Amino acid sequence: MKVLVVGSGGREHALAWKLAQSPKVQAVYVAPGNGGTALDARLENINITDIQELRSWAVSQKIALTVVGPEQPLAAGIVDEFRMHGLRVFGPTKAAAQLESSKAFSKAFMKRHHIPTARYEIFSDAVAAHAYIDEQGAPIVVKADGLAAGKGVVVAMTLHEAHEAIEFMLASGPDQNVLGVAHNQDADGKVSPRVVIEEFLQGEEASFIVLCDGKNVTAMATSQDHKRLLNGDQGPNTGGMGAYSPAPVVTPEVHGRVMREIIMPTIKGMEKDGIPFTGFLYAGLMIDAQGKPKALEFNCRMGDPETQPIMMRLKTDLYEVMMAATSGTLDQVELEWDRRPALGVVMAAAGYPLNPRNGDAVHGLPKAAEDVLVFHAGTREQDGVTVTAGGRVLCVTALGSTVKAAQHRAYEVAQGIHFDGVQYRKDIGHRAIKA
Repeated sequence: MKVLVVGSGGREHALAWKLAQSPKVQAVYVAPGNGGTALDARLENINITDIQELRSWAVSQKIALTVVGPEQPLAAGIVDEFRMHGLRVFGPTKAAAQLESSKAFSKAFMKRHHIPTARYEIFSDAVAAHAYIDEQGAPIVVKADGLAAGKGVVVAMTLHEAHEAIEFMLASGPDQNVLGVAHNQDADGKVSPRVVIEEFLQGEEASFIVLCDGKNVTAMATSQDHKRLLNGDQGPNTGGMGAYSPAPVVTPEVHGRVMREIIMPTIKGMEKDGIPFTGFLYAGLMIDAQGKPKALEFNCRMGDPETQPIMMRLKTDLYEVMMAATSGTLDQVELEWDRRPALGVVMAAAGYPLNPRNGDAVHGLPKAAEDVLVFHAGTREQDGVTVTAGGRVLCVTALGSTVKAAQHRAYEVAQGIHFDGVQYRKDIGHRAIKA
């Protein structure tokens, strides 16, 4: 069978790598892929990003399964387009993908279906937003409504930071709204940016990702990522600087509560609203000291960099899992996991996250080993040399008998990789090791 993975990041490299291991898969194409997928002899990059052109190519090549990695094509309706032409594709429809593509839609959905989440208000008027922040005080959370590549959230610890975030996100027009798609449209058809302002929640974050076929749900291994740029969870938010799996904070009791109180009400709520959810559903959680979870946000795809350690631990044939998920038979699937933890360290470009530099040559890339893999994200091949081509360049991912052992192995490999201006955290996994 031929399989297509849509996307160009580390998540897509990891999904393609895992799918290529299936004895039932003869070829894995990645559109458009990256420098790492270009180096893997089992994978082939396809330089197509237009959805209709990609659908036409998939029909002509008799692609048996398409797995969509990133949020942008999902929000643009790639699943609808592929299904309309009889193609088997794993992911949510454009309507269902609003759970991620519009934070305002997501918060209203959670409120309507009694899913525990932070208190919030929505604003498109900057004056009203500033007044609300002054009334509520800090710390407080400001989120851009729309896709922002994981960088549209400001956890403001001071009023000054909160007001700055409002000024940044509610610029005077949609052309100046640098953080993704604006969703507020008035009666005249004018589109303007808007923000969601939420209460600040205390606790520990975790990533809870499940597979959905519209009715049935199968949970992936738990994970936790590190959003802040610098050691000790300092600095600006990023798309993610590293992750590990499993997450000790998600105890069996917490796992049960998340499934009962967040995941299943979401799946049933989407079905009730007439937009059944298929694909990866990612609940970003805040778990308080009493083990009570609240949903911070939903993503409609696997997390990046959580995918990398999760795929390292998955022992079940991913192709068979995806086929069940696109056949409505996920209830017949049981996932098997490597008992060893896995940990991934993101190596980012100079200037990341605000102004990443591209074109720096990457040296010291190791050969793949049983216990460690370097997944590529922001790379490309240039005259036979791998160069940086994005903010997050690589994710060095290792298995170990303990989190500390996996951490040691990942950093051992990361220290041998070099490119000008490279930056990475030195404390990925610190919470799990402390626990």
